[in-house]
Amino acid sequence: MEFFGMGYNFKLVEQEIQKRWDFKIAGNDGINCYVLGMFPYPSGNIHMGHIRNYTIGDVIARYKRAHGLKVLHPIGWDAFGLPAENAALSYGVNPAVWTERNIESMRKQLKSIGISYNWDREIATCKEDYYKHEQAFFLDFLQQGLAYRKESWVNWDPVDNTVLANEQVVDGRGWRSGAKIERRKLSQWFLKITDFADSLLDGLKTLDGWPEKVKLMQERWIGKTEGVILEFATSCGQKLEVFSTMPQMLFGASFCAVSAEHPILRHVTDEAFSARVRGIIECSGDEEKQKIGADTGLFATHPLLDRKLPIYAANYVLSEYGTGAVFGCPAHDQRDFEFAVAHGLDIYQVVFPDDGVQYDLQKEAYSGDGTYRNSEFLNGLRVDAARNAMIQKLESMGGCRRVTNYRLHDWGISRQRYWGCPIPVVHCEKCGIVPVDRQDLPISLPEEVDFSRGGNPLDHHPTWKHVQCPKCQSSAQRETDTFDTFFESSWYFAAFCSEQGGINAADCNKLLPVDYYIGGVEHAVLHLLYARFFCRALKKCGHLAVEEPFRNLITQGMVCHSVYRDAAGNYLFPEDAQRMIRDGEAVQRGKVEKMSKSKKNVVDPSHIIEKYGADTVRLFMLSDTPPERDIEWSDVGVEGAWRYLERLWRLFEDNSSIGADFDTADVKAEDRVYLSGIHKLLRGLSADMEHCRLNCAVAKFREMSNTVFEMVKCGVSQQVINESVCILLRVMEPFIPHIAEKLWERIGGEGMLCNRQWPSAREDLLTEDLVTIAVQVNGKLCSTLKVGAQCDGEEVKAEALKVAQRKLGDKEVRNIYFVPGRVVNIVTK
Repeated sequence: MEFFGMGYNFKLVEQEIQKRWDFKIAGNDGINCYVLGMFPYPSGNIHMGHIRNYTIGDVIARYKRAHGLKVLHPIGWDAFGLPAENAALSYGVNPAVWTERNIESMRKQLKSIGISYNWDREIATCKEDYYKHEQAFFLDFLQQGLAYRKESWVNWDPVDNTVLANEQVVDGRGWRSGAKIERRKLSQWFLKITDFADSLLDGLKTLDGWPEKVKLMQERWIGKTEGVILEFATSCGQKLEVFSTMPQMLFGASFCAVSAEHPILRHVTDEAFSARVRGIIECSGDEEKQKIGADTGLFATHPLLDRKLPIYAANYVLSEYGTGAVFGCPAHDQRDFEFAVAHGLDIYQVVFPDDGVQYDLQKEAYSGDGTYRNSEFLNGLRVDAARNAMIQKLESMGGCRRVTNYRLHDWGISRQRYWGCPIPVVHCEKCGIVPVDRQDLPISLPEEVDFSRGGNPLDHHPTWKHVQCPKCQSSAQRETDTFDTFFESSWYFAAFCSEQGGINAADCNKLLPVDYYIGGVEHAVLHLLYARFFCRALKKCGHLAVEEPFRNLITQGMVCHSVYRDAAGNYLFPEDAQRMIRDGEAVQRGKVEKMSKSKKNVVDPSHIIEKYGADTVRLFMLSDTPPERDIEWSDVGVEGAWRYLERLWRLFEDNSSIGADFDTADVKAEDRVYLSGIHKLLRGLSADMEHCRLNCAVAKFREMSNTVFEMVKCGVSQQVINESVCILLRVMEPFIPHIAEKLWERIGGEGMLCNRQWPSAREDLLTEDLVTIAVQVNGKLCSTLKVGAQCDGEEVKAEALKVAQRKLGDKEVRNIYFVPGRVVNIVTK
């Protein structure tokens, strides 16, 4: 089919080029680079965030291939999850059928944007040949003591009707549904991530290729603190152990607070108190809520003073942290201050700031540095010295011991849902919890399920859950909870290493860690932390040799758009807002926010690709903004990218003399200046690519193309134009691969452009400094020249005559004077 002479028909170009690409990767021999974008949930449609993520990864993969590396660049589907069950309820379709349809749709969409995936390595986590492996891992975890079941207070999402891990609760609400979380006590399965708390912390120091903000978020989430446990005598006779990171504040203590589940509360039998405690449980750990509490009527005895400290149950004290009990020092801790004000408790100041420091204890706690007073043997000491002195004093009394505490809790993995991986154990009245025999894996989900009754369909399935005990052959029941879907995404990067899926130790140890991992920063304390834990757990079970899954992490920014509302305050899609504005209707334009279906500030990628093509969308996504920053969607910006590609196409369409063959060993001085500029841009662009400064690389190849436009216009040597064009097409191919491939074909390039080596900048052209020479005729300026600083004088004179020809006309030249680096003056008769 003839493509040139009819304008830039991106649809035909992209369809043809995509048919010619083949990025299958047979076997693992020679693979020396692994590039991976966080795999998507198959919702049915890709969004602009997907395009940005996967385009960044594709540019890196294509660039690495151009340097001779054999790149593993796979794709898969995080295919379990609640939306499939919701679809079953809404449309009466089985979650497996709904999920497969969505995968087919999204696979087609991803292929339309030209991502160079190894589609032969595709996986879906809802397939038995995937999840049978994680069921085996769970059995390994049980054997190693890394998995256990216990009754505990959990975060219950009343909309999704399931338990959420602490990491999945954001500001007291479910991370997916947004529902207010409730506290319930249930028997749950846990993984002992806390066994690796120190290892997870230490490992952060080795991750030089990770953003500092992500490492800091994980460090804070793990929350290692050095403190002490103090013993308080109480009025009920039970010792109260209190954890504190600031024992030096003990002289400022005015109360003790315990979690709503603390065992000391068994000594309080008042029904009204019990009702208040139930209310406290509902909002325990919610930092946004008012600090509420209930007076137990019990007292603790201050270990150093003749002071009785009332004991309260409080919502800001968590049973999972420390001992579930604290002493309150309202003058110097804001949470204690708010609680004391709410309950009319005493406030004792013990730290006094240096002169000139402003503070108001009537309004807030003072938490700064200073000198201790009202503290007996600590008076006059600063904070560090006071802490050491207090610990020594309490240790000498026998009422204190040093401890290390962590904010991190074990990972609750039980979910009360159907569409997830079954947990491979059975419950037997005689034998208790019994692991399923490995030869019986996978434990598959039943296909015929009833979603009309609400809750977990596996609980009321007539046959599936009823089995024989593997140990005693008595009647037993399967575990009906399924794994948290983060279980699947915690090891999928290892599954890609083997052509057969699962984990092959030899393949994984060769290919891991992933060299470049791309995904959103919102996964910092969820997926990214779980994946690091999984590597350690699988290493303990003998499956892996590595502890860190990802060598370099790129956290791409969000794609944002203005939010529009109509006069009634209803959200509008951008295209509807623009139509209403054209029709003169009132439209409120709000702030620019992350694209969100709920606020309708979304742009459908399929519509944009249909209108402008994949290369236009890719170019816009990578221009102007660094990958790690948010990008604002702009119709004007997209149209600008489209116009650039059209102009590029016309250059090749109108200049059939451009070819892929060149010899620039001996070129004229002025032409050499252009070629030097191209190679200097190439050097800078290559450096940008090495450091993932993709927006800077785009800017440089656009500058390079502008230089080529100028060369053609100025009649520069065809050999120089050809070399420059070959460099230009190769460096733009990772970004806009379809048009680059077609233009390479246009100039007679050999083979596929994506298989060509990355060009190297010529050293002889990089060292050449350029100077601007003024060209005069009879002492009057008529033009300028850019030449190499060391350029031969006779060559400069010859070039000067060319540019001054129009001014000279028929005049006879009498002499030419050349001042190196400054001026050429042509004198006529």
